Amino acid sequence: MAANTAIEDRVIQLGHGLSPIPERLLLAHARGEVLFICGAGISRPAGLPDFRQLVLDVYATLDTSTHGALAGLPPGVCNQWQANCAGLTDRQTAEVKRFIGGDYDVVLGMLERRLDDQTRGDSQVRRTVAAILRAGATSPTAIHKALIALADRGGANAIVTTNFDLLLQVAAKRLRSPVETYSLGSIPRPSRHSEFSGVLHIHGALDKNPARNSELVLSDQDFGEFYLRRRVVPDFIYDAARLYHLVLVGYSANDPPMRYLLNAVAADGKRFDDLKERFTFFGTNSPDAVALADWNGRGITPIHYDSTNGHDALRATLGRWAALSAINGKKAIVDAEVRRIVKKPRSSANEFDRDLFDHFFRRSNASERVRLSALVADAKAEIEWLDAIVTICAEAERGRKP
Repeated sequence: MAANTAIEDRVIQLGHGLSPIPERLLLAHARGEVLFICGAGISRPAGLPDFRQLVLDVYATLDTSTHGALAGLPPGVCNQWQANCAGLTDRQTAEVKRFIGGDYDVVLGMLERRLDDQTRGDSQVRRTVAAILRAGATSPTAIHKALIALADRGGANAIVTTNFDLLLQVAAKRLRSPVETYSLGSIPRPSRHSEFSGVLHIHGALDKNPARNSELVLSDQDFGEFYLRRRVVPDFIYDAARLYHLVLVGYSANDPPMRYLLNAVAADGKRFDDLKERFTFFGTNSPDAVALADWNGRGITPIHYDSTNGHDALRATLGRWAALSAINGKKAIVDAEVRRIVKKPRSSANEFDRDLFDHFFRRSNASERVRLSALVADAKAEIEWLDAIVTICAEAERGRKP
């Protein structure tokens, strides 16, 4: 990539085979200006269901006849798909049709009203959801650990999730960086202060005590309550989007939580111009220009990765980002990368290595640049590498001038 490429267009590949990340996002993270929002996709490798599978599991427990009609539906079916609803009541058939349309929050609300004549409190549906999630895996994955590391903005760790599980907290504890848990109304208001920290469950969290009910945003009525009536979640998201670059991980474009989240941000984005750029990690098995355009059209910048092999590319990319983080990454790894890169003349190095070298200096403060420059000199790097450092430092000086 040319040295004079605008910062808006630069992408950095942190390692071989990893997804290129916009440098403007990496630099924002180095400044502590990034907030990750995590969906069900990060917990699926741990054995927990996504929203669709959760609905199927609930029906398998509470309504086996309707489950029989749902279980044969392939993922991704559209409204034109015809399910076999023979023997079902009209209300059950209506639930099947809503399921086919992907309205899983509506389906659970309909089931709750049919079985319990209520949509809150200690319903069969909510008890079943809690039991399913409690019976799932309790060990966090590499993605949980990487995200907890990346959630550190320097002195405070904050990460947002729409998941009900507590795997992020377990990951933090295993990394010896325990965090507080906040849910719904107890979530601190977004700010740059250290008080804005913890794992923030904007859709509720499983209570640690199995005997107690967990307040969860689960059905369409819940979404209406917390997004429209009380505006708890939209107000939180809007304030966060003004202060931080939001990065979505573990969502598909059609997830019900994603629809609500996007609408919450998009509505205010039309009225105000101070919202920061939002990003999403988006995986496909093959290049899909239309899907990427769909994200862009929703006001989200997609960061594409290859989702084959169980989303290995996403795990590797987030893990590498955490290891190289300017805030709490491992200096030994950064130093080893710098030494490796400068073994070749800059003109012979590949584009990815040149960009990564430049990024290490571009993101650093003055003292870190001095330290890295000494490392480059000790490695007897050719003058081209030193010239690049001088150019980047000059860029930084120009950027600081009013």
